[in-house]
Amino acid sequence: MVERKNTIFVRMGKKLNKEGEKITTSPEECEALRKAFSGQHGVEEKSMLEILVKCNLADLTTFRKNSPYIFLDDGYCFEKWDPFHMKYLEIEFLRFQRAVIQRTMHPWERDALLVRKSLEENPPLYNLLIELACTRTSDEFLGARKAFQCLYSESVEEFVAVRVEGFKRRLLVALVSTYRYEGKRIDEAAIKLECHKLGRAIKTDQKNEIENDDEVLRILTTRSKHHLQTIHKCYKEAYDSNLEEDLDGIQILRDTINCLCAPPIYFSKILDTAMSVCPTEQEMEALTRVIVTRTDVDMKDIAKEFNRKYGAPLIERIKAAALGNYRDFLVALVKRGMAN
Repeated sequence: MVERKNTIFVRMGKKLNKEGEKITTSPEECEALRKAFSGQHGVEEKSMLEILVKCNLADLTTFRKNSPYIFLDDGYCFEKWDPFHMKYLEIEFLRFQRAVIQRTMHPWERDALLVRKSLEENPPLYNLLIELACTRTSDEFLGARKAFQCLYSESVEEFVAVRVEGFKRRLLVALVSTYRYEGKRIDEAAIKLECHKLGRAIKTDQKNEIENDDEVLRILTTRSKHHLQTIHKCYKEAYDSNLEEDLDGIQILRDTINCLCAPPIYFSKILDTAMSVCPTEQEMEALTRVIVTRTDVDMKDIAKEFNRKYGAPLIERIKAAALGNYRDFLVALVKRGMAN
């Protein structure tokens, strides 16, 4: 008696495929192998190793025939790898490798490479450039600027200036050029005055007004982070709304405010987007970048904000979204950061 299960036959206790060849893997193992090949963040190397070394040629034939979204069967006399999925899988295999390289790289070199990447991507990643200029200390970003000159024989300022125009150029060049005061001294009178200036510029409801306001540019690109964080609180008290919320529609300014005044809010949003259902490759790469670069800085604050805002522990979201060595590496870094 022969019982058919998909493309598998069971005859006298032995599993055979429809060609009558003996197979040694179970349907559960085939499904695990498909999952290992189908990750959005990384691949399940352990499952691949355990199952593939066990597979014989008949097993592999059955796997290919039962994986139509990985292998194509449209007129060929064999099951052909889908070129798109093959390219996709190559990227996922490299994800762990890139994370390890970024982790071991000197922070100055890593940030210099990211500066260049920010404006060479299509579309440009203005938020990445803002992130680098505004979430690093003055000395850290000065080091990145030095590394950029060593690597590319040009300054960060000129690199940005020739690739961006208008208000974006004025803002971004100023952000990458500044060397902010890092202390806690603030001027209460200046804070109240500058809070009023920002409020007046924002409440005009004219986008061009705030983009052409030299005082807004001066405040955001020269004042210390502690000074700006105090302005942020003052604005909330004066206008009963958050500064970044009132800048809705001007994303480049919203990112600047969040990176300067509330990095955990900014980074938690980046992480949530990276682990969403259908992120872009640029958004997925941010998962590595944020965890690798913030592990020894403010990972505890980011994880706390992530849990508060999205109702799930960051580690559990990573475990659900990523696979294999890449997942284990990210989880270990987050745990290290939270323990510091």
